[in-house]
Amino acid sequence: MGKIVCIANQKGGVGKTTTAINLAAGLARLGRPVLLVDSDSQANATSGLGLDPTRPRNGLGDLLMGRASLEQCLHPTSQRGLKIVPCDPGLVEAEVQMSRKESREGVLKRALGVVDQFEFVIIDSPPSLGLLTLNALVAANQVLIPLQAEYYALEGLGQMLNTIRLVRRNFNPDLLLEGLVLTMYDQRVKLAFQVARDVRKHLGSVVYHTYIPRNVRLSECPSHGVPIYDYDPASKGAQSYLSLTREYLGRQED
Repeated sequence: MGKIVCIANQKGGVGKTTTAINLAAGLARLGRPVLLVDSDSQANATSGLGLDPTRPRNGLGDLLMGRASLEQCLHPTSQRGLKIVPCDPGLVEAEVQMSRKESREGVLKRALGVVDQFEFVIIDSPPSLGLLTLNALVAANQVLIPLQAEYYALEGLGQMLNTIRLVRRNFNPDLLLEGLVLTMYDQRVKLAFQVARDVRKHLGSVVYHTYIPRNVRLSECPSHGVPIYDYDPASKGAQSYLSLTREYLGRQED
């Protein structure tokens, strides 16, 4: 069975979806079969890979509601080797229905089943600690946290780490904190350096060596519906995410 990685941070605007898309696409570019699951009702990962989230199609809402199988919800993307279970208009309804079920925290895990056709499953979770994020954490083997290099991001990190401990204690004892990735990093700003120093001091090797810089190309590519590697492969953003992908793979092989 492939590794299931939840990309999570309760704070919005930290590069969570950008990381989910470009880590998934980077793994696919390196020859690893990957599935990206868009569990955020904002549907940014879906539109960021060129699919119209308002168009009726089998998606995560249908999967969670039992209206479609996983196979029926798989859709191709522009990146060879990368498929997506998109967010669909029914996801909001599915979340409401899930709240009424027994063992509601495990609906996504049961819906995914044994995912053996993909080496990696990347789940882009909502920027909150609601039921969809809980389901993503319960379904996952690993959590990867994108952290913007600013003061307020640090305040929310403690809550996120506590949530992981609670999920591990109550629902998913095998859940591992895979790592923390500094995003939107501007090395010219002293605060960014201080945040990076403090995070590394307290979390050590959990923090990735690769950081993702502020990059205009990363901001532009979602509107074109392609990963950064297709939009501007020579950009700092593309090179950084490819470096992050390689570092991630190196950790899995250690």
